[in-house]
Amino acid sequence: MNLPDELKYAATHEWARQEMDGCLTIGITDYAQDLLGDLVFAQLPAVGQKVAANAPICVLESVKTASDVHAPVSGVIAAINTDLQDTPEQVNQDSYAAWLFRVTPDNAADFSALLNAAQYKATIDAG
Repeated sequence: MNLPDELKYAATHEWARQEMDGCLTIGITDYAQDLLGDLVFAQLPAVGQKVAANAPICVLESVKTASDVHAPVSGVIAAINTDLQDTPEQVNQDSYAAWLFRVTPDNAADFSALLNAAQYKATIDAG
């Protein structure tokens, strides 16, 4: 299982990377994309949309199921990966390169409260 150490994770299988401008780039983990299977559709949030931590913010659909993606922190959607609207399978190819959205967090310290790679792996193993 691929879990880059430089990322933070949510127990709901999202990863987060802090950018230089303070925004957080969010995607789903390799583990999550593997569970979903081949993605066929991504319903992404709207830029400017307010999000609450742990609340469903968008939906990924695969040939097997549809799954909510949760916001790991509260904030405002700053950008979406529009490439995924035409080619959602990019998430299956490299879930850490194919980000879903960027959020400007209400509280920058919320990033630090997310799980590190070892803690996230422990939640999966306990699962």
